[in-house]
Amino acid sequence: MLNLIIFGAPGAGKGTQAQKLTEKFNLKHLSTGALLREEVAKESQLGKIVKDVIARGELVGDEIVNQIIEDHILKNGNVAGFIFDGYPRNLQQAKQLDSLLAAKALPLILNLEVNVEELIKRLILRGRESNRVDDNEVVIRNRLNVYEQQTKPLLDFYQAQQRLISVDGEGEIEEIHQRLVQKIKEIKQ
Repeated sequence: MLNLIIFGAPGAGKGTQAQKLTEKFNLKHLSTGALLREEVAKESQLGKIVKDVIARGELVGDEIVNQIIEDHILKNGNVAGFIFDGYPRNLQQAKQLDSLLAAKALPLILNLEVNVEELIKRLILRGRESNRVDDNEVVIRNRLNVYEQQTKPLLDFYQAQQRLISVDGEGEIEEIHQRLVQKIKEIKQ
């Protein structure tokens, strides 16, 4: 079983690359953002809470996100592996995911490295193209700040476990994809 976490700041290209890796390695793509947006679209009670949190550029609480991820792992127990996009975002979530996958295969972490100016440019463009309320400059800067404070420290956690693979996330989509595929193939050998 191959389990991957696609990691990087908002706008690093996690969703795009996760989709390409899903197809390449026949993995189940679990995007926390997409799963949360589905809840919002359903206009459920949970969706209303999530909508308010996302609009402020903050992170949805661990309890909600952990439960959603666990439910999807259990529903898809017979897949070749998972690629997690937007999860985990903090140490508690990382430990929860490791405990869920311990009997299968601990995930490798693919970290997309992109400079801040490029991230902001990408997110503003995405906001214009998709009308996402969380892709305006004020919310973007808040999301990048939250990432720096709460999520980026996970890199040390995964580095200490020798599961971190950093890849240059700038350039053409296909070029970045080929870098990721090459790193995964090196690890699988």
